[in-house]
Amino acid sequence: MMKFGVVVFPGSNCDQDIIYVLEHIMGQQVVKLWHKDHDLQQVDFVVLPGGFSFGDYLRSGAIARFSPIMQEVIQFASKGGYVMGICNGFQILAEAGLVPGVLLHNANRKFICRNVFLKPQTTQTLITSGLDLNRRLKIPVAHGEGNYFADEATLKRLNDNDQVLFRYCDESGNITPEANPNGSAQNIAGICNQGRNVFGLMPHPERAADSILNNEDGLGIFESILKTVKI
Repeated sequence: MMKFGVVVFPGSNCDQDIIYVLEHIMGQQVVKLWHKDHDLQQVDFVVLPGGFSFGDYLRSGAIARFSPIMQEVIQFASKGGYVMGICNGFQILAEAGLVPGVLLHNANRKFICRNVFLKPQTTQTLITSGLDLNRRLKIPVAHGEGNYFADEATLKRLNDNDQVLFRYCDESGNITPEANPNGSAQNIAGICNQGRNVFGLMPHPERAADSILNNEDGLGIFESILKTVKI
């Protein structure tokens, strides 16, 4: 069994969703980590959930990045600890410099909340190790600033180092401009750091991991973690 820590910021609203999936569906131990804490409670894996941390003032994730708990998360990640940021959590990771690039306002300047399709791009990371690269996934998004941007040199490094986790695609699995919901560079929906232990993605796999929702396409991400890590 793994021990997961879910960080809760003022404005987090997806923390209970990820806790439910990890605890009740995956059968793992989960603890809540308040943003003012300095103790990660010896967790094996840290999750930064979605929501609107600190009301998304300044920029999404810009204030949360300076919460006391982030000092511990950054140190944890620097030692190889696993960290995953979902939606607002991805924005916080980018603000903290734990993953390259930034998340800008959606190209249409509107909040997007709907199912999209993703194509896994690699099996060489913890959270994608069990995924089929030929199978597209239907996963919900809910964000106003999910437009991933990085300069050309950074994008080249991401591609050269196999750090792109997911790209937006259409229902048939084709990666096209029309399938890009927010204007993200190269249809990028998720990336990892160079050390391959920090993962950021805009879509919400925890909202597609329960049979009661008639969509379990996100379950493979959580299964990949448990199949790969031996505690």
